[in-house]
Amino acid sequence: MTQTAVVIGVDIGTTSTKSVAYDERGRQLASHSVGYPLDEPHPGYAEQDPKLIYDAVLETIRTVAAELPGPVAGLSFSTAMHSLIGLDPDGEPLTPSVTWADSRASRQAERIRAVPTGLALHRRTGTPVHPMAPLSKLVWFAEQEPKLFEQVAHWVGIKDYVLLRLCEALVTDHSVASGTGLMDIHRLAWDAEALGLAGITEEQLPQLVATTTVLPGLSAEAARATGLPADTRVVVGAGDGPLANLGLGAVEPGVVACSIGTSGAMRVAVERPAVDPLGGVFCYALTESRWVVGGAINNGGIVLQWAGEALAPELGEGTEEELLDLAARAPVGSGGLIMLPYLLSERAPHWSALPRGAYVGLTHGHRREHLVRAALEGVCQQLALVLQSVRAAGNEVREVRASGGFARSPLWRQMLADALGMPVRFPAGHEGSSFGAALLGMQALGVIESIDLAAELVRIDETVRPDPGAAATYAALLPLFNELYDALVPTFASLRRLAPSLPAEPPPTAPPM
Repeated sequence: MTQTAVVIGVDIGTTSTKSVAYDERGRQLASHSVGYPLDEPHPGYAEQDPKLIYDAVLETIRTVAAELPGPVAGLSFSTAMHSLIGLDPDGEPLTPSVTWADSRASRQAERIRAVPTGLALHRRTGTPVHPMAPLSKLVWFAEQEPKLFEQVAHWVGIKDYVLLRLCEALVTDHSVASGTGLMDIHRLAWDAEALGLAGITEEQLPQLVATTTVLPGLSAEAARATGLPADTRVVVGAGDGPLANLGLGAVEPGVVACSIGTSGAMRVAVERPAVDPLGGVFCYALTESRWVVGGAINNGGIVLQWAGEALAPELGEGTEEELLDLAARAPVGSGGLIMLPYLLSERAPHWSALPRGAYVGLTHGHRREHLVRAALEGVCQQLALVLQSVRAAGNEVREVRASGGFARSPLWRQMLADALGMPVRFPAGHEGSSFGAALLGMQALGVIESIDLAAELVRIDETVRPDPGAAATYAALLPLFNELYDALVPTFASLRRLAPSLPAEPPPTAPPM
């Protein structure tokens, strides 16, 4: 093993691409990011220009490589999941990159989900039937854009498109494919029933490969654009969620990775693919011997942002600390006030585009501090429901590691530990998915023996233990919180009928966690 081996982890996100160079000890040597817009041309649409993203990939790699004193052992990729792009026979995009946040296929997803085959598809493919999934998006294109649909030679995700231009290889990894709703996770093959439902053939999809597959080099054009040798090895990589687990060192069964940024997620690594009987969680691949079971929520830090804008606008922008101080004045449980924080609809564990936010239990005695605290508690309670589903899928949970912007707040750290009813460990700051991509690349290139090394490379800064009294309060409220969703589903449906011009699931402005 070469002690000076350096791998660049390239993380293709929803709002930016970030490339970070690491050595085999996990030390960050250089980084650079480039942003790009998320376009919303119509209600419910959330799409991007794939060529802008490819240019951002080239620029970040070129900038990072130029800062390094020595050669690059290879590149390894992470990507936001669930994107969809239609290509012509020459590999040119016929559609924008339709992102995970796009909800135009809400009605198609609801229709598929309502029949028994919907849950069977979820169990077989690991992907919930939801507007985010490429399966639902393909049905939408077939029904709403039939002429365009017929012209598409290949359907790919954003990383697939980048690798096609970078390495002239039309491939997709098992991790990204396990988030499409089109691959049987038990056979690691495209699912015939899903393809039939989507109206496409296997030949229209990229070749399925392992996440550790090494492509032999760069195209001449890509080599010139990045400043790297043409024989630079490229590791295909995986989805950003599974790689975030790797970046946090949460690679052993029983260790859950929790993240709260604009959105949030709970994921645990397992050795075999599995979905709970009720379909409350996803199951995505990391490597052939590691899978990630969990759920993402749409509403994380965006709820705190909304609270500032709607409940305390006089504080202005950049007042997160003041809002949290306000929330701290209210008691645990917010005086019996519950908020369903579905401002951007919701994903796990219900996987429906219908829900809307709601306050329940509001009385004359409640003040702004109660409303703000209830909003934060709602986010933590939703994550607690996801954790329940992870356990329901047959997974032991013995440790939670958490990251994300919320971790800067002692109040929110404690609230999460109390809501989950177990200690939460906070690692020192690695770059999450880009570090995970680099580690996966190091294993594929033989720089390190195994990704299991990640657990040793990630240092824990703090462990927050639940307060027994607060944990008991949240445990008592959680069943009520859960019941409210089912009770309000008819109301959510009626509200959507009354306001048909509103998007079914407004797109957020930052990537899922």
